Amino acid sequence: MIVSQILADLRAKNPLVHCITNYVAMNISANVVLAAGASPAMIHTPEETADFAKIVGGLTVNIGTISPAWFEGMKLAAIAANEASVPWVLDPVAHFATPYRANAAQELLALKPTILRGNASEIMGLGGQASEAKGVDATDPVEAAEAGAIKLAQAHNMVVVITGETDFVTDGSRIARISGGSPVMPLITAMGCSLTCLMGGFAAVAPPMEAAATALALFAEAGSKAATQANGPGSFQPLFLDALHNTTPQMLTQSERIAWQ
Repeated sequence: MIVSQILADLRAKNPLVHCITNYVAMNISANVVLAAGASPAMIHTPEETADFAKIVGGLTVNIGTISPAWFEGMKLAAIAANEASVPWVLDPVAHFATPYRANAAQELLALKPTILRGNASEIMGLGGQASEAKGVDATDPVEAAEAGAIKLAQAHNMVVVITGETDFVTDGSRIARISGGSPVMPLITAMGCSLTCLMGGFAAVAPPMEAAATALALFAEAGSKAATQANGPGSFQPLFLDALHNTTPQMLTQSERIAWQ
């Protein structure tokens, strides 16, 4: 599938995306998913996550502000998604920061996500590599995590995404690199979290590898466009949402942001 068709399918089908994300990310994530052409639902309580995960197009799980109740909801949603053949994306935010968070990430990884998305430090940590990272931001370059990402993809039969200056995607055999975006993007909180939610929307309409690459390409294209007009992080965010909404399938193809290997 080509990116133009995948973006067109997203907008035509308007899939419902179940986003279990953190407090900080809820608003921007919902707006990003809406602007791109999908429909977000920010449901997290364990009393309803399992039922809801069965009826959506895609599920995303982000452990940014994890708590026992939210964690229970995440696990129930992941199990239900697997039972209903609903693709789901895991974002193991700063899983190395505390033992509780690390154990939660490992439990969720064992539930077989369709796509794993993280920065280089997060992916390295899940793969057993040493990292100096202590918070939510990556301190390692994308290149340092690539070999580990391939091994993780092969071991867990999933697509692994490393986001950074040039994004890296692999299913264990194929590789894609996505360029673009803006240096302003890391200055806006929860941009990566909103990307995870967007990836869930694309996973609802395309195979995992192509879905991840298309989400990254759209994000990079919108970021590059917004940067041409923004004066800083404050003006960048609304311009970014506009660019997500206004990028057409043809424009995304013409941008040629994905390099396949």
